[in-house]
Amino acid sequence: MNRQLALSITLVLALPLRAQTTPGYSPQSAAAEHAAEADVISRPSPSSASAHSKFLSFQPHMAGTSAQARTRDYVVSQMKSWGLETEVRSYSVWMPHPLSTRVWRIAPDLIELNLQEGAIPEDTTSVAFPQVMPFNGYGAAGDVRGEVVYVNYGLIEDYAQLDSMGVSVKGKIAIARYGRSYRGIKAREAEKHGAVGLMIYSDPADDGYVRGDVYPIGPMRPSQGIQRGSVMNPDGDPSTPGYPSTTNAKRIPLSQMDVPHIPVLPISYGNATELLRGLMGKSIPQPWQGGLPFRYHVGPGPVQARMAVTTDAMTNPYKEIWDTFGVVRGSEFPDEIVMIGGHRDAWGPGAADNVSGIVSVLEAARAIAEQVKAGKRPKRTIVFATWDAEEWGLLGSTEYVEDDSLRLSKSAVAYLNQDDVAQGPNFSGGGSPSLRALLRDVAKEVPDPSRQGSVYDVWRKRANLAADSLEPQMGDPGGGSDFAGFYNHLGIPIADWGFGGPTGVYHSAYDSYHWMSKFGDPNFEVHATTARIGAATLLRIANSEILPYDYVEFARTMRRFGSQVDQVIADKRWKVSAAGLTTAIGRMEDAAVAFNAGRDRALTAQLAPGTAKQVNASLLEVERKLTRPQGLVTRPWFRNLIYAADENNGYSTMVLPSVNEAIRLGDQTAVGQELTDLAQRFDAATRALQMATELLRKT
Repeated sequence: MNRQLALSITLVLALPLRAQTTPGYSPQSAAAEHAAEADVISRPSPSSASAHSKFLSFQPHMAGTSAQARTRDYVVSQMKSWGLETEVRSYSVWMPHPLSTRVWRIAPDLIELNLQEGAIPEDTTSVAFPQVMPFNGYGAAGDVRGEVVYVNYGLIEDYAQLDSMGVSVKGKIAIARYGRSYRGIKAREAEKHGAVGLMIYSDPADDGYVRGDVYPIGPMRPSQGIQRGSVMNPDGDPSTPGYPSTTNAKRIPLSQMDVPHIPVLPISYGNATELLRGLMGKSIPQPWQGGLPFRYHVGPGPVQARMAVTTDAMTNPYKEIWDTFGVVRGSEFPDEIVMIGGHRDAWGPGAADNVSGIVSVLEAARAIAEQVKAGKRPKRTIVFATWDAEEWGLLGSTEYVEDDSLRLSKSAVAYLNQDDVAQGPNFSGGGSPSLRALLRDVAKEVPDPSRQGSVYDVWRKRANLAADSLEPQMGDPGGGSDFAGFYNHLGIPIADWGFGGPTGVYHSAYDSYHWMSKFGDPNFEVHATTARIGAATLLRIANSEILPYDYVEFARTMRRFGSQVDQVIADKRWKVSAAGLTTAIGRMEDAAVAFNAGRDRALTAQLAPGTAKQVNASLLEVERKLTRPQGLVTRPWFRNLIYAADENNGYSTMVLPSVNEAIRLGDQTAVGQELTDLAQRFDAATRALQMATELLRKT
């Protein structure tokens, strides 16, 4: 830690401790807690972060390879060296690797496209190691050919536009640009509309030269850059849907797996130029024009293409993956678990995605482990997790959650996620509304890498907030990262945060230590800052006397969503009403206000440990009550009825999904049933809050 950074930490932490206003703590324990947080905030080191990053991004380390085993061993050895208990869990998952991927333009003339990204001399990783073959995980093997049709982003509405133009992709090869939706949705829609193959490219308008200088001069994607990634839509091992891939688990056949049945390949915008430039056909809608230096056309023809993909699906489809865990046992409530995690696997060196998240987890682990060695053990158990095969469809975390669902459902207090957290100067955070106030409060204690105040101060400035009463916008937990099993499946509160900026190396061979050192986080202070936030947040939750959830903010956020539902129904002039739901949310808000008052009163007195344990057990039930065992009608694995990934987009979040999916289908009867069901679940959550308040009154 350099002197200037040490000074900035001192200045931020010299502010009043506000012990009397720390939710979940008595004034006396709050003072000790803030001292403990100040200690762990001081420990993460940019130099240590740089060393971790350099080792972990030394070479490409795709899931299911020996290079990925190297990252497993490093993480475990580091945690052992700090005195943590460690565990490794392995799962055998259906995860075919590519053997060859080739693309040709076969008309009007024959050329084979060079799919390799190639070396950049100053980026030694791209020179020294073979790159991961350009492919999309879970795309089918096959050898197909056909006329090329440009489908814009390959969204549902894009195919509707093509239909209105009289253009079909049936029997054709579709070419779509990345963005606006998860790539698995693009694959699903191409197959649904009859395409025999799909190519997806990164348009320079989205992350290339239109956005800034390209790598290695700037941070954006060069013409040969390729975005790999999975095209499977469900979460977890597709051969064990909804249950863990443990020894002797029943495996379903490929014919029943929810994976694409057409070849899907990523290509660069240099490759795409060779296919799009010659397309003729209908004039495109103006928003379909990308950044390549010619007018785009839809086709089909006269350009034709051939795609050939071979995989080891018939010879070696199952691969071993490894989740790792470092554990600090709690001193008072060892059965209650606070967890932080991120994924180790990558499509290349993965310096940003997600070595940066692993570095954050490691530095937070070291900070807390050093505090434990000094004699200060947290009250609750803290688990530092690293997941495997996230990039293939959240496999490692999903298998673990399904494997350990009973223990997690009973005892997991919170899960904190670290994914792609250090790519620039701009902070953002999100998660369950019940943890947002806590994350904002911790951000006030941590110095921003810019040295212009705390992370919270700079966050507010960049958000241009005019009124002191306004808070920076925070993200909703839809899906797409390792929190999904915890939140979407089990209803465990989650939070995540990180720093972003201009980047065009996502899922490419150039997501390297060199790129990170030059553009993403040259001094590795962002990496250290994310770890400071993580360590302090873990302690804030783990040491609380009463769990520091904010169900007032939660209920007020839900009230806004309920009002939106009410407005949509009114606009449609349907006979169903959302009044029951909005009233139930109002009851939850009233109960949350009463609980906060009762909690604060009780914490100024002597609160018996037994009472605190009972109160916390009731609090753990609140968000669990907002899940449904049978899940969503569309996707039973998604049990949480507050947020889910949009099944027609993947990257977008759908709020109150059971209701809003029924609204989208236009089924008034189903809408009414879902409104009633959701209102009843809010009332069950309210009763859990009321039970906690009643327990506090008895002290």
